[in-house]
Amino acid sequence: MLNVVRKYIPRIGRGSIRWHGGPKASKDAPKIQVTFLQPDNSKRVVDAIVGESLLQTAHRNDIDLEGACEGVCACSTCHLILPMGMYDTLEEPSEEEEDMLDMAFGLTETSRLGCQIIVEKGMHGVELEMPKATRNFYVDGHVPKPH
Repeated sequence: MLNVVRKYIPRIGRGSIRWHGGPKASKDAPKIQVTFLQPDNSKRVVDAIVGESLLQTAHRNDIDLEGACEGVCACSTCHLILPMGMYDTLEEPSEEEEDMLDMAFGLTETSRLGCQIIVEKGMHGVELEMPKATRNFYVDGHVPKPH
């Protein structure tokens, strides 16, 4: 049965699966606290559910982390800057994620996409930095003009 399911689920990079909107965390999954350092330098400590993506955590807590592609690793608008200690514990980014990160504003050596990082218990207390800007031209003031 699993082979039949795999046949119909698009796969990307190192075995990851694209779930539209992100993974589904269990309702009884444990919660941890993470801090988002926002572009205006304010900090928001929020509950993150183990098993959801950091993008989902941000959206559930009204953090303004865009995620224009709805969490399928097709943009760079959920770009986060991780502390080195956390970055080093994660699996390397897939080739697809690296391609999207190449378009991110303010790229650093510890940059990752929030849609690709799944919350784990060991992340409790981590501070995640949001870049000062994004490279989604619709958010950055572009007004489309009809042809």
